[in-house]
Amino acid sequence: MEKLKPLIFGAGAIGSYIGGSLALAGNRVVFVEQPGAVDELRRRGLRLDLTISHKSVFNIQDPSVTFASSLEQAFRSGPFDIAIFALKSFDTVSALEGMKAFANQIPPILCLSNGVDNEPALESALGPGTVIAGSVTSSVGRRAVGDIVLERMRGIGVADGHPLSLLLATALNAAGLNTRLFRRPADLKWSKMLTNLPANASAAILNMTAAEVFNHPALFRLEMRMLREATAVMHALGVRVVDLPGAPVRALALGTKLPGFLAHPLMQQAIGGGRGGKMPSFHIDLYSGRGRSEVEWLNGAVVRYGQKTGVKTPVNKVLTDILLALTHGGMSLDAYAHQPDKLLSQIY
Repeated sequence: MEKLKPLIFGAGAIGSYIGGSLALAGNRVVFVEQPGAVDELRRRGLRLDLTISHKSVFNIQDPSVTFASSLEQAFRSGPFDIAIFALKSFDTVSALEGMKAFANQIPPILCLSNGVDNEPALESALGPGTVIAGSVTSSVGRRAVGDIVLERMRGIGVADGHPLSLLLATALNAAGLNTRLFRRPADLKWSKMLTNLPANASAAILNMTAAEVFNHPALFRLEMRMLREATAVMHALGVRVVDLPGAPVRALALGTKLPGFLAHPLMQQAIGGGRGGKMPSFHIDLYSGRGRSEVEWLNGAVVRYGQKTGVKTPVNKVLTDILLALTHGGMSLDAYAHQPDKLLSQIY
């Protein structure tokens, strides 16, 4: 099979997992990351704990992987067949600023960032036909820079229709990444976003686990309202809910339509039980003190597209506003911590 030379934007959990897996499959991979992280990556290499899929832990520290602290430095190892964008949504704008001077050298980009607005932003800066929509459903944790653990193997979705889509999916599958092609990019991205929403904003605001949120009857009803708002926006946009690799998203959407006594055990098992005691991404970002949150690109996107389509989204609006206030220091982290009734009073 033809090998690829990918440029990976970001050596976080997802970037390290995808890039490292491609390197193990014989592809020559170049990462571009912040200088401080690059120094450590060059010193220690990548460590991929793929015990649940490959029954092994891999240490990658050889010429097949290169780490660059700038695009200028990265392109000295080019040219590249494909770029893989694996950054947080709140890093997209700054990344685009750095890309402008190299727009003619950047190959087509597979965008794996959460949310539905990153692909349009990338394409507006780099030109039509330059971006392939993608989503990762596997759960990956990061222990340290370049040191990741595959927590749950699901897969990757890649939008079909681009000249490189099939080649890319073939290479990702050869790297053991369980990749499927999807005909409609919007279906892929919105369905992935639907899986990111449950017990994410509320868990961060309340400093509670997903399981605790779903075990609270009134909070469970709030989560169902939030998801129904999202699916209503999808319907208004003509976007369909589709199952993703290892993620039965249609069952999640169906659960929002069932009576509470039927929906609760189903959703609790699918979301709360699946995450266990692990805190969701919004909570991790909030308590890291980095002052940024992807809630603007997830719940906030539901609100923005709801305004465009005439769909009311009061739950998503309140969750977005409160979490942003907590993130930006407008209120103390203790303001809503372990106080479900206080949060519920803002909505009901």
